Amino acid sequence: MADVQTITKLRAQTGAGMMDCKKALDEAGDDYEKAIDVLRKKGEAKAAKKVAERDAKEGIVYSYIHSNSKSGAMLELFCETDFVAKTDDFKNLAHELALQIVAMSPDYLKPEDVPADVLEKEKDIYQVQLKNEGKPDEIIEKIMKGKIDKYYEEVCLLNQPFVKDDKVKVGELVTQMIAKTGEKIEVGRFARYQI
Repeated sequence: MADVQTITKLRAQTGAGMMDCKKALDEAGDDYEKAIDVLRKKGEAKAAKKVAERDAKEGIVYSYIHSNSKSGAMLELFCETDFVAKTDDFKNLAHELALQIVAMSPDYLKPEDVPADVLEKEKDIYQVQLKNEGKPDEIIEKIMKGKIDKYYEEVCLLNQPFVKDDKVKVGELVTQMIAKTGEKIEVGRFARYQI
């Protein structure tokens, strides 16, 4: 059973309630790091529920020009209230997203935005490559899923590994901000410019 000192430390680090921290430690068998993961997963689950239920009608348009003045990005970042839109955390998220767009040049926001004909063309290319490598059909199907996931990581902003920490996906950054602010946050349109 977790002691009060550990629960308090976990609460200070995660911002979760005392009872949530106690339950997370119990669920993790008093393993502090696992308890952090348990709380993060629950926070992200709550955040996902908020995304589905609310409207994000406030926000900012953010622009970033790279230091060489040869590339830049502009994006819309939405939230529920003007209060959150004015916070440094929200503006920092917009900055990180703009950096990502400049560095990784995504074509789409999420997999659902990839046109069916573009996806089919990619699948056809992968099929031919795998057949040329002599892979059997039953193996090709398994490999195709991984190849499509990798394709989404390259062309979809929210699926890309974050340039500053490739263990985190860009979509997770947005989800973490939702959990932190308690508001729905969405990335709108974006554009990348290059000379």
